[in-house]
Amino acid sequence: MLRRKIYGMAAAGGCAGLVNGLFGGGGGMVLVPLLCALTDLEDRQVFSASIAVILPICLVSLTATALTGTIPWGSSLPYLIGSAAGGYGAARFGGLIPTRWLHRGLGILILWGGIRYL
Repeated sequence: MLRRKIYGMAAAGGCAGLVNGLFGGGGGMVLVPLLCALTDLEDRQVFSASIAVILPICLVSLTATALTGTIPWGSSLPYLIGSAAGGYGAARFGGLIPTRWLHRGLGILILWGGIRYL
């Protein structure tokens, strides 16, 4: 049973990496529901674990994309300041938001993104 669970978790990570690499982000949207289903983590821990898993995935995606020479650095770097501030604020104060609202917010973002790209 443990081996099966480990394979499931590795497959979930693979799905998150695939989505993140193909679309330039969004691996966490795949990973959060899979972590809820495949682990015994509490809801709040799922969001934190997702961030811990996504960081290395993003670094691998960044490295692979940078090697192709297709990153528009001049256009991308200004977003880093806002992203860093938003990430810090969410990590610092996100614990004040009930997990039910975090799940709903993630669901709304997934739906909005999906509808937008249809």
